[in-house]
Amino acid sequence: MRILAFPLITLLAFCPVSFAGDVSSSLRAAIQPFIEDGEISGAVTLVARDGNVVSHEAIGVSNLKSGRPMRKDDLFWIASMTKPTIGVAIMMLAEEGKLTIHDEVEKHLPEFRNLWMVSARSKNEMTLTRPARKITLLDLATHTAGIGNVNEPRLHSTLAEVVAMISQNPLEFEPGSRWKYSSSGTAVLGRVVEVVSGARLQDFLQARLFDPLEMKDTTFFPQANKAARVVTPYLKSDKVPSLTETEVSFIGDALSDTNRTVRPGGGLFSTAEDLLHFYQMMLNGGVWKGSRLLSKESVIELTRTQSGDIKTGFTDGMSWGIKFQVVREPQGVTAMLNPGTFGHGGAYATQSWADPVNQTIYILMIQRRGFNNGDNSPVRLAFQTAAAEALSK
Repeated sequence: MRILAFPLITLLAFCPVSFAGDVSSSLRAAIQPFIEDGEISGAVTLVARDGNVVSHEAIGVSNLKSGRPMRKDDLFWIASMTKPTIGVAIMMLAEEGKLTIHDEVEKHLPEFRNLWMVSARSKNEMTLTRPARKITLLDLATHTAGIGNVNEPRLHSTLAEVVAMISQNPLEFEPGSRWKYSSSGTAVLGRVVEVVSGARLQDFLQARLFDPLEMKDTTFFPQANKAARVVTPYLKSDKVPSLTETEVSFIGDALSDTNRTVRPGGGLFSTAEDLLHFYQMMLNGGVWKGSRLLSKESVIELTRTQSGDIKTGFTDGMSWGIKFQVVREPQGVTAMLNPGTFGHGGAYATQSWADPVNQTIYILMIQRRGFNNGDNSPVRLAFQTAAAEALSK
């Protein structure tokens, strides 16, 4: 049995601590070569230990054309790093007795009754059968439900419309039998939050999570007064050999459009400091500045392995909690982390990880598309290695 201790560290110290200079200089030395080599335009890095921020750095530029220097409060599209907030929302509702993580999805969303599953597929035909059991909220939370990814039909679809469309697609495999990453599965969980709470997902998260945690810049819809702080994303790949300006595909010119479809699986923008508040609350066992948002038991459920022995992605040695990735066997890019470290990455290679053994938070904010694996990027490896080594001195 893995026992986690959650000291009640309720106030983050943003003043320097004894080894802050060493950590910051080490991180700058680790990140700067990637900027000079044209791998990224810039980065914001943040490391905290025992409730103290030991390093918070802005390196490089947020836009190559204008040369605007990167700022510590710049906003990044955090993409799939949105998913853990949905897990937290589900557990908040579980604590209120409005659902359990083992509920069948159809209990809350009747459109998921009588699902079909693909049992065989050839070039010209597909055979459908009924799955052996019904899908549960836990299946959705661990990406083991068999739900394939489905794009919303239009820019202004409601979450209810998107999820109704998802429900009409057959499952890709028996629930609970294997792992396949599914943002559509997270959309279904987001819709459950709406139905059970009676509030729009964005309103629930704002009132129950972002406001209490003082995550003042975290939003699905960055407004005009913050647009200048949104970091420009870049693409570099085998086919695009130098950093080329790109975009967040589902947004286009509609950054502040509050009628745009809410994406529970990857729609949030945030800052390093806001993410620090979220992960520090989790390390505190659900407490932020003396206020309890989650029970300690819920935090443990969110951040323990819930996916059993099923092999999961995106790097070796990982498992899945309730919308959090959980390190089971540290290796490679997670070698410097302890078992039980939890967090998530994003499509443009942003990363946030919290190590409960040594009470350390690692946050890397970059906007680079085109890595073969954003969770296994050389930038992440260099950042975490430099931070862990500096902290150990």
